[in-house]
Amino acid sequence: CHDSEGQLHEFDSSWRTDDCLDCSCSKAGIRCCTSFATPVDYDEEKCIKIFNKETCTYKVVEKDDHSKECPVRGWVG
Repeated sequence: CHDSEGQLHEFDSSWRTDDCLDCSCSKAGIRCCTSFATPVDYDEEKCIKIFNKETCTYKVVEKDDHSKECPVRGWVG
């Protein structure tokens, strides 16, 4: 399988992209999906979600003080 960057991957192999997608190659082709969950149920007026591309995770913190995490009641992904 050739990925979107032109790299060749063997059948039955899997990898994580720089954009935090988990991909796999089979004889049917390449399949990719997000490797992270996205917060959806939190106080959006008080808090902001921040994505860490190195760990492929979101953190939800107060807008005025990023050292204080906010409670999240729902995630999708």
